[in-house]
Amino acid sequence: MVNLAYVIAGSEATGGAGIQVDLKTFQQLGVYGVGTLTCIVSFDPKNGWTHRFVPVPPEVIADQIEAATTAHALDVVKIGMLGTPATIDVVAEGLRTQPWRHVVLDPVLICKGQEPGAALDTDNALREQVLPLATVVTPNLFEARTLAGMDTIASVEDLTEAARRIHALGPAYVLAKGGVELPGDDAVDVLFDGEEVTVFSAPKVGQARVSGAGCTLAAAVTAELAKGADVRSAVGLAKDFVTAGIKGRVAANTPFDTVWQGAYAG
Repeated sequence: MVNLAYVIAGSEATGGAGIQVDLKTFQQLGVYGVGTLTCIVSFDPKNGWTHRFVPVPPEVIADQIEAATTAHALDVVKIGMLGTPATIDVVAEGLRTQPWRHVVLDPVLICKGQEPGAALDTDNALREQVLPLATVVTPNLFEARTLAGMDTIASVEDLTEAARRIHALGPAYVLAKGGVELPGDDAVDVLFDGEEVTVFSAPKVGQARVSGAGCTLAAAVTAELAKGADVRSAVGLAKDFVTAGIKGRVAANTPFDTVWQGAYAG
């Protein structure tokens, strides 16, 4: 039997984030990946590697969702970058057309290629339409602070409070990620299920952010859930997977390195 996992996300042309990372992670963990593209992001090397953002038309996204869910019996999905309120509308509608065993939401709140007003509209739409559908939501420190309505997150206790506040918005589990930005020697993530707090910790690998870490972590959680793991076990393996990928990072001509999914030997 082949386990299937579905991802609805954007493309990032250098291969370091987005649906490219998701499908590589699925493959590395022995899961057959199916994907729907929501937008195209390409860094601009002539302008400080800023984002160039092009949304896929909503009707094309709807066509992809129809094709993927008709061709395969999909019940586990990861939601990555959506990018516009119109995209969120069509994805939320697509999710509501069938039952899902698990929905993993990586809540990409800001695309640097968008105007601030458009980004805020997208944030609000994501919070209202997709967040309550999630089994697991995986915000990074900025996203956790924004969703929780907190000014700062400077400790594991703050991160736990953010997870509690986000849980009140509807998802079953919140995995709030401290990453390299939370003070301390360890990269700490907090999982909250409405009652119990579980802390996942690993020594930081350097102090610089590595592109694709968030995508990889959420995709690894998705793959493990597709294989039948419970949420805590899926998060534990995903933490090991992304730590190995950061250690084995890939350098490029960009001002940042990217996670190497092939580094995990589990």
